[in-house]
Amino acid sequence: MKKEGYQPKVYRHWVEGKELAEFTVAVKETDLYIRASSDLSRKARRITLKYRKQLEEYIKQDPDFVKSLKPLPSSPKAPRIVQDMLEAGQKTGVGPLASVAGAVAEYVGRDLLDFSPEIIVENGGDIFLKIKQKRVIGIYAGNSPLTGKLGLEIKPQDTPLGICTSSGTVGHSLSYGKADAVIVTAGSAVLADAAATSICNRVKNPDDINRAIEYGQSIEELRGIAIIFGKNIGVWGDVKLCETSV
Repeated sequence: MKKEGYQPKVYRHWVEGKELAEFTVAVKETDLYIRASSDLSRKARRITLKYRKQLEEYIKQDPDFVKSLKPLPSSPKAPRIVQDMLEAGQKTGVGPLASVAGAVAEYVGRDLLDFSPEIIVENGGDIFLKIKQKRVIGIYAGNSPLTGKLGLEIKPQDTPLGICTSSGTVGHSLSYGKADAVIVTAGSAVLADAAATSICNRVKNPDDINRAIEYGQSIEELRGIAIIFGKNIGVWGDVKLCETSV
């Protein structure tokens, strides 16, 4: 069931880069919004199908991969995308499926880098990007008054980068928290996605923001965290917020 106030894809164009070609790829539950130096939609669709097939075939062998809300053991013979999701779950204390959107965004994006020097892949609020100039990513935080007023400034030297968002008030993904947005950055979008879920689960009210950030600091390889709860915001790490208008 979609949560009250859910506004699908309203945030998709809140990424600077109008000079880049933009296109979408939709395969079953996967719905990617991509920007690149040219229209790579056919290549992107083939790549998306490749990774979806790997995930679907693994799920047939291990149904717990979808069902588990807790970390699962490593599977050395599994496809690399599956191994990364399992590892991210182990590092963050969540089930492997918590990182599926970030994983697909990253794996599709990295393959597309063979054809474009700049790539931005958005998948349900989770982003993988490699850029050549400074970009601003607008922040969507549901009914928070900060929605559309703040953005993340990303420098090219900090990419490739994963920027993933979890929310207890927006979207249909499972969350035990109530934050309007928990945004995590990391070199891996797979890890950033899992970490955003894990951190968001710990935010039930504004008083939880600092404790949730302290927990996030314990997850190795995270670069930055921003938590928005209504008009309250907490920030840690390499996160540069800026005013924006969308």
